[in-house]
Amino acid sequence: MSGRLSQAFERARLERRVAFIPYIMAGDPDLATTEAIVAALSVAGADTIELGIPYSDPLADGPTIASAGARALANGTKPADVLALVRRCSAASAPLLLFTYFNPIDRIGAERFADQASAAGAAGAIVPDLALEESEELRSALHARGLEMPLLVAPSTPRARAQRIAEAASGFVYVVSRLGVTGAGTTPDFAPLDAQLVMLREVTNKPLAVGFGLSRPAQVRRVAALADGVVVGSALIDAYAQAYGNEAASRVSEFVGPLVAAARRG
Repeated sequence: MSGRLSQAFERARLERRVAFIPYIMAGDPDLATTEAIVAALSVAGADTIELGIPYSDPLADGPTIASAGARALANGTKPADVLALVRRCSAASAPLLLFTYFNPIDRIGAERFADQASAAGAAGAIVPDLALEESEELRSALHARGLEMPLLVAPSTPRARAQRIAEAASGFVYVVSRLGVTGAGTTPDFAPLDAQLVMLREVTNKPLAVGFGLSRPAQVRRVAALADGVVVGSALIDAYAQAYGNEAASRVSEFVGPLVAAARRG
């Protein structure tokens, strides 16, 4: 299938750059600010925007994103509110990729969640705590509605399993740059990351996007040598911390400008 995520990566490839994929938490500090940030990121050059649905037990999230989710939950942000935001934004924004854990989907039901995501205009969903062997129902439900579902490959994933994950993924393969949780405080160890990317090139021709720990233009340029996309989350959330509305959007634009520039090749 060739959905909006795949198309975004192909457009970036033709423009000789890696796709820039920012992550933000919906409802932090409030939904109106999230909407302003989505607009600012789309204008600034985001190819796809990962939009987090706040959840109380975010296993893959480091302190920054976990705290953002806690603030969003304290504000009363629910999955239905995030889908309503997607519905308001999707026609004019970069493709919106829902980032959620499986428990909220399980409570809604895979088919109903896929229906709601499709009706809202989402491009797909990432579910980091859903193992390959347990993902078939949700993948099928999303694919039936033209939505894509990237899957994660960890640094410890053996080659044979990485190949199976890549075969099942759609949109792109999310390459985790290091063991542990998200966060901007630790620089990725590029030697094993390089080896992992080379291995994945040998087993799939799908786009490879690297996330976890990327925060600076130099890191984006470094990853761009072997990957097709970069995901930046914690550092972006830190950049607009404690700001609302237009002020938050302005900080976002200022922060991502150098990252978008660093994503260009040559």
